[in-house]
Amino acid sequence: MKNTKLHLLLADDDIDDCEFFRDAIDETYHACKLTVLNNGVELMEFLLSAPDHLPNLIFMDLNMPKKSGMECIAEIKASDSLSHIPIVIYSTSLDQTVVNNLYDMGAHHYIQKPAEFASIKSVIEKVVALFGNTTVKPPSREHFIIHP
Repeated sequence: MKNTKLHLLLADDDIDDCEFFRDAIDETYHACKLTVLNNGVELMEFLLSAPDHLPNLIFMDLNMPKKSGMECIAEIKASDSLSHIPIVIYSTSLDQTVVNNLYDMGAHHYIQKPAEFASIKSVIEKVVALFGNTTVKPPSREHFIIHP
């Protein structure tokens, strides 16, 4: 994935987390397009209404209003036109049972939201580097969680 045409999508209802994420993107990937949506309904409407402008990666919170991250993952992975988009869970909690379920549902990685700005930048850089290939393969379970 080259920085010149990188399109990331963040679905998260926490406005502060969205701003930190946006700032990290602005400092790291100047030519990156970031779309920010604040709930699961907005996410699904965006994805289904813009088939020519789909993101390269989706960063998604689990606990969103109107439609949860789990519901969105199920819909995305069930869609022939969307299932190829890598999904990275970006959530505050870290419950191993939930993490295992997300892996089984087809999420590509899990990030527990870092508290420090430098760590936010670090995990975003790691994720973008992982998806630098045109072929996106699911990771092994032991490499599912990305740490700063």
